[in-house]
Amino acid sequence: MSQMLQMYQQAGPAQFSAMIGQIAPYFSTIAPQFVELRPGYAEVTFAKRREVLNHIGTVHAIALCNAAELVAGTVTDVSIPTGRRWSPRGMTVEYLAKATGDVRAVADASAVDWSQEGDIRVPVLAYVGDKPVFRAEITMYVSQA
Repeated sequence: MSQMLQMYQQAGPAQFSAMIGQIAPYFSTIAPQFVELRPGYAEVTFAKRREVLNHIGTVHAIALCNAAELVAGTVTDVSIPTGRRWSPRGMTVEYLAKATGDVRAVADASAVDWSQEGDIRVPVLAYVGDKPVFRAEITMYVSQA
């Protein structure tokens, strides 16, 4: 079991959410709240608030990218076999609709073959309510530690 998954299970979602900003400070800019984290699945939410808005009053594109990288990174960390490491290699994004409210970002990577090394593509969808507003595919490079 990954150290990150152990931390999540021991601390619980609220405390782990606070800790993630200490581990990787940039993620604290969106004040993410973990909903669930397990092998093959990660979900966070963040509130629509002034700090994440663009000039037209919707959630900024980079805030959505930040949430996507967070869920893709954490799901990769808790899903790869012991003795492997990962790093993000690239991100492809598509903005589907204006994000006009609180955001829920989901990395459902249950179909990903985590046994492989090299480039692994992690899918992410972000929603406002039930409406998809953002889609990303994040390429993670997985190798021996």
